[in-house]
Amino acid sequence: MKAELKKEIVLGEKVSAELKGTSLKIKGPKGEVERNFPDPQVSIKLQEGKVVVHASKASKRIKMQFGSINSHIKNMIQGVKEPHVYKMKICSGHFPMNVAVTGQEIIIKNFFGETVPRRAALPKGVEVKVSGNDITISSPNLEAAGLAASTIENLCKITNRDIRRFQDGCYITQKPE
Repeated sequence: MKAELKKEIVLGEKVSAELKGTSLKIKGPKGEVERNFPDPQVSIKLQEGKVVVHASKASKRIKMQFGSINSHIKNMIQGVKEPHVYKMKICSGHFPMNVAVTGQEIIIKNFFGETVPRRAALPKGVEVKVSGNDITISSPNLEAAGLAASTIENLCKITNRDIRRFQDGCYITQKPE
């Protein structure tokens, strides 16, 4: 059975939205996030202080896309009000590991005594802070923050040793709620 779906998402105070074609840009006190929603069956419109998402004759697949688009917009609004924060822990039991951030790149030195540092590029719009054994990743864009956290975690992947004994690396300890 095909149904008509409509959802109004309130922007809140100090948050503004701009729609250009299928691209939605949301600005707030902590930053701005832009995302493209190219689905022709789900339309997005702006009304006074609200984002209206509408789908007519929604099949099962379109209902799933409708829910995903609503979740993405809510995450965008939440991110520009208060950034999404991931917390990570640096664990080094065998060799003292050095983690540093320079610009948009993270560098891990002396991982298992390796002489060549491991490097990875960080996504645009992500702020990474290293203090002692803690890494804090924050961004108004939830996908960019999660991508940065998983990139750092995968940078310290152990493949040729017993992971029960060699637990060195950088691990996600807290995700945004």
